[in-house]
Amino acid sequence: MQYTQLGRTGLKVSRLCLGTMNFGPLTNEPDAFAIMDKALELGINFFDSANVYGWKQGEGITENIIGKWFAQGGGRREKTVIATKVYGNMGDWPNESRLSAYHIRRACEESLRRMKTDHIDLYQMHHVDRNTPWEEIWQAMEQLVQAGKVIYTGSSNFAGWHIALAQGEAKVRHFMGLVSEQSLYNLKSREIELEVIPACKHFGLGLIPWSPLAGGLLGGVLQKIAAGRRANEDMKKEIEKYQKQIQDYEALCSEMGEKPADVALAWMLHNPVVTAPIIGPRTMEQLDGSLRALEISLSDESLSKLNRIWPGPGGEAPEAYAW
Repeated sequence: MQYTQLGRTGLKVSRLCLGTMNFGPLTNEPDAFAIMDKALELGINFFDSANVYGWKQGEGITENIIGKWFAQGGGRREKTVIATKVYGNMGDWPNESRLSAYHIRRACEESLRRMKTDHIDLYQMHHVDRNTPWEEIWQAMEQLVQAGKVIYTGSSNFAGWHIALAQGEAKVRHFMGLVSEQSLYNLKSREIELEVIPACKHFGLGLIPWSPLAGGLLGGVLQKIAAGRRANEDMKKEIEKYQKQIQDYEALCSEMGEKPADVALAWMLHNPVVTAPIIGPRTMEQLDGSLRALEISLSDESLSKLNRIWPGPGGEAPEAYAW
């Protein structure tokens, strides 16, 4: 396994981050335990979750599974850099969502209880809250850090200017602020190259891409269909929309002698701002298969061909659209 530092911090994390969103809804508890054990065995020490995962309001199903796994001992908690999130709706009453100081404090306590741990290594804001001032958000996070319940704070789904505003307010308070941003990023969806990636680079945030395979579109979807696997209606629409690009992409991967999913991950790892793409294996086979991406070195020619198939926005703003 390869390791890198999380943004400007001294914390070392694996170049692949184990996403746990499938634990509960798609992957049962025993299989989730096995996948997490295997991840540690492979050297993956960075796990990502959220209090809403499990998708039953207020139950925190995925965090509960992680907590039961930690409770088995054997150094599981000590070896794991655990990241989770706050913002989502955890109940029907007011103040059970978003980023008020009231909700941040309560949500943190509930995540700690579910995961059977005394601290969260990376506490991420799952979305920007335009109705809560940064003075309030940072005061709440500072208190959690001072109490030892949170080590680092991160964001998710922030725009570039949100990151800049957050870091400006944190600096005034002499607080470290954000150390990472978790964004939608893959060969098909490259909008964050305009302003989010430049902001991460400037402020020293590690980038943690989610949906690195575009929901499976970049995972050899045409090959799988040809082999008899069925696609759901949403995927069929995506395939129809991007048919030519997918065909060209899978043909290029075949020329390279690599699986499409591995090339998609390797492309992201080529970007020095990217800390670790989030992989969300439902099976042990999918977990094992992800490691190949760490060994792929993409040539300038291959990168150029990938950019032609999946063009980005044209670089950073404003040069992407102006002089």
